[in-house]
Amino acid sequence: KAAKEHEVPEDLDKVLEDKVMQTALGLHYVKMSVVEMTCLDGADEEGIVSKSVSSHSDLIPGVYEGGMKIWECTYDLIRYLSEAEIQFTNKTVLDLGCGAGLLGIVALKGKAEKVHFQDYNSTVIDKITLPNVVANSVHEGQRMGSGDNSRASKPPSKKPRKAECSSDALAKCRFFSGEWSRVSQLLLSSSKAFSKYDIILTSETIYNPDCYGALHDTLAQLLDENGRVYLASKVIYFGVGGGIYDFEKFIEERNVFRSSIVKVINKGLQRCIMEVAFKDSS
Repeated sequence: KAAKEHEVPEDLDKVLEDKVMQTALGLHYVKMSVVEMTCLDGADEEGIVSKSVSSHSDLIPGVYEGGMKIWECTYDLIRYLSEAEIQFTNKTVLDLGCGAGLLGIVALKGKAEKVHFQDYNSTVIDKITLPNVVANSVHEGQRMGSGDNSRASKPPSKKPRKAECSSDALAKCRFFSGEWSRVSQLLLSSSKAFSKYDIILTSETIYNPDCYGALHDTLAQLLDENGRVYLASKVIYFGVGGGIYDFEKFIEERNVFRSSIVKVINKGLQRCIMEVAFKDSS
């Protein structure tokens, strides 16, 4: 799938138009069911919503990669970033396979210098990620850059009337759709200044072993030599074949990165947080 950069629209009110907002862990996000309804009315050029509905599936490989749902490991990783006091100040951050973009928004709240968002589907970026970043930049309740990820802030009104957004926060952001290898190529060959990422955040992106090579190569190409990847995953994805230990083995075989499991969540289906860094990094 070709890579594409999505520009932030000048009319931010338009971005939040017809959006119904919800709040979790102090972060604001659009109500997915409302987005799905508008997409079924023809606002989805990729047709991923109708295909997902007709196939009764949250994943259609090569068509739709689950970005219109917030998966539970995303919340695990948000909590871990707070507990471990991961510092984002002045860092360059990538939210890889971003979906709703909540991980990247946490980095923005933590005073990151730049935050880039990538999702496979352009519909997800336009209809979900971008509105969520704008909604969390609205000057209501907690402002961007306060660095407090744990307290719930006052949510925006159910339907924000006026998007009085922090241009500083949005100026730090870039948004991309397309498959990982194509997005890497776009970034590395662009005439725009690009510095490799200090931190890459990714959640529920290792469910398909067929994609491990592409993910590994993307991390190797885009991570700064002393950077860190924080990856959240289920231990095993039943019916799909992937899981944290399979990916850990894949990393060992490639011999480029070192990895460690820094947290295990035993509530419900077992889940893990993994930290990844180059073998020769400090």
